[in-house]
Amino acid sequence: MRICVNRDYLDGTNFFSNLLRRLLAHWCLKAVGVMFFTSIFFIVYFYLLKNLFFLTTQMPLTYLDQLIGFQPTFLYVYLSLWVYVSLVPSLLKTKRELFYYGGYVGAMCFMGILIYVIFPTTIPDIAVDWARYPEFIFLKSVDASGNAFPSMHVASAFFSFFWLMQLLKQMNASKLFLWINGLWCFGIIYSTMAIKQHVFLDALGGALLGGFFAYVTIRDYRKRF
Repeated sequence: MRICVNRDYLDGTNFFSNLLRRLLAHWCLKAVGVMFFTSIFFIVYFYLLKNLFFLTTQMPLTYLDQLIGFQPTFLYVYLSLWVYVSLVPSLLKTKRELFYYGGYVGAMCFMGILIYVIFPTTIPDIAVDWARYPEFIFLKSVDASGNAFPSMHVASAFFSFFWLMQLLKQMNASKLFLWINGLWCFGIIYSTMAIKQHVFLDALGGALLGGFFAYVTIRDYRKRF
């Protein structure tokens, strides 16, 4: 019996063919690398939460912070960052690209950590009865209100957004996937303020940090690869 196969799906120009090839390429290195990098970042991040070198500055509230009320359902969008940021390394094709990307992600995180050391910040107390929201207990007990500016949650999401746009276009993705990428990133950024983990100025600082590194790295990536 002859099995008919749509040759488009074996063609490197097809989106789903590209997707499968990229996901399978060096998948073990990608999985181990993401876990290792994330672990190192959090060890340093949580150390700085409890060990300050300078006086802490409280970030001011803006009109936008007052306009955005507490929206607990956005917790799940907030937590989805860890899936979102893993998409870029999972879609890279070669070891050279992986090490290139990892180096610049490390540089961005180092810059954020350096700011936390020199300019420790916290957010104002929010009038929320956290006991009414047990799903927040773990987050609030582990990730205190320090290390506020810039928001590395926003920085990593914004950085990943531009990289995903670059890779999706390389893979001939439809506009639907580009829209999903944009909406997902926006949702994560908004969630940092909606669950009162950050204020607007934190998010703005994170967007500037992530945007700067995205601009520099993608411009260089297009020349090298």
